Amino acid sequence: MEPILAVNGLTKTYASGLTALDHVDLTINRGEIFALLGPNGAGKTTLISIICGLVTPSSGNVRVAGHDIQRDYRAARYRIGLVPQELSTDAFETVLATVKLSRGLFGRPANPAIIEQILRDLSLWDKRSAKIMELSGGMKRRVLIAKALSHEPDILFLDEPTAGVDVELRRDMWKLVRGLRDRGTTIILTTHYLEEAEEMADRVGVILKGKLILVEDKTTLMQKLGKKTLTINLSEPLAAVPPELAEWQPVLKADGHELEYVFEAHAERTGIPSLLRALGDLGIGFKDLNTAQSSLEDIFVGLVHQSTQSTTEQAA
Repeated sequence: MEPILAVNGLTKTYASGLTALDHVDLTINRGEIFALLGPNGAGKTTLISIICGLVTPSSGNVRVAGHDIQRDYRAARYRIGLVPQELSTDAFETVLATVKLSRGLFGRPANPAIIEQILRDLSLWDKRSAKIMELSGGMKRRVLIAKALSHEPDILFLDEPTAGVDVELRRDMWKLVRGLRDRGTTIILTTHYLEEAEEMADRVGVILKGKLILVEDKTTLMQKLGKKTLTINLSEPLAAVPPELAEWQPVLKADGHELEYVFEAHAERTGIPSLLRALGDLGIGFKDLNTAQSSLEDIFVGLVHQSTQSTTEQAA
């Protein structure tokens, strides 16, 4: 099956000499949720802007549902819905008029039933006659999503969709996104809330300094790179880590009452049994053991650190 989105060799260099994207290749499958992670200035918004036809690439090409975004712009753009970071709507228009207009701009015939369903799904139906200026920030963001969905796109781009909204609204949006995916819409989101990607995404991409440094199935990524932390609650506090434990590199925490040992979650040998035996040989007692899986945030921070360190070493 042809991918819904294919990005090949995409590069964007501005007149200032800044390379915002550097030969990016990316394939998105129909009906998946893809999370694009990266720090500020990494190239996330530039990538989305090029795919949506808002920025012209320096080289490379993008195909949306088989349509080249430059040679066949209208057909490609017709299949895309975009929810930008900025809250940009006509403040004096009503919610209903705003969403109906957006549908019309894409050449879609009027369909009151579709518009009503979108507004109901976003808890906006009761606000349909309210002017945009009367809405809260969270409600305005819902209107942006309604506008992006009004022409029934195949792909929905969400650029930091929950920035500045409360936890309850964020979870409502997660529910909405899952529902859209279940109905066949492909979702591509950028986010600074890494729990968002961990909660929703099927695959994760990490972009740094214009380069896509990793694309991986989320579950596989967690399995490959995830670590676990063993916390040992000691019976008596230690003033320092005994030299006999150096090979495990445990860290003393909680004023000497805890030892933390980090190990590979899926390693064939974790080192835990031998560590516990070593503690017994040293006469160090413990009251409890706890393990915790590393989060996607831990993995992301580690990847960025490794990539930055590698770039620094190459430059040297």
